[in-house]
Amino acid sequence: MKRLAIVLLLAAAFLSGCQEETAETIYLYEVNPVDIREEGADKNSLKTDLEFISLAYSDLYGSTPTDQELINLVTAYNTMGDKELVADIVIRNLLNNERADVPTAQAMRADVSTFISETYKRFYVREPSEYERWFMEDLITNDPNVTPEIIYYAFLTSNEYRFF
Repeated sequence: MKRLAIVLLLAAAFLSGCQEETAETIYLYEVNPVDIREEGADKNSLKTDLEFISLAYSDLYGSTPTDQELINLVTAYNTMGDKELVADIVIRNLLNNERADVPTAQAMRADVSTFISETYKRFYVREPSEYERWFMEDLITNDPNVTPEIIYYAFLTSNEYRFF
């Protein structure tokens, strides 16, 4: 019995000596606040139909439409109820006109980075974000079917283009 008591005492002493006291370390990291918004998120004023048509014309042709051209475009725009369909038709017709200032596919592919910057400035009045630049470069570089007309059409019919 004495042996058992001694063994238990030794075991208890050994076990208590093996246990280390651990202090929990707490790490506290602070992060600077970051504003995550789209580049065009500050555009909150919807263009009127007249502004939309007039600006699309100016952006493509580099000049303002004549009074008669504007009347014709606005009349066509206002005759149908589906504004998105009419905007699509108007933009396609503006792009298909030989007066439209659209670079060739060869010029676009010769300097993709400049084409992207100029397109964003022309239609969105801003520089592209890094992701937008990467996406557009990847699209233009890897898809031989992408033309400047397709890119311009996408910009002119986008939600961001509809706002100031």
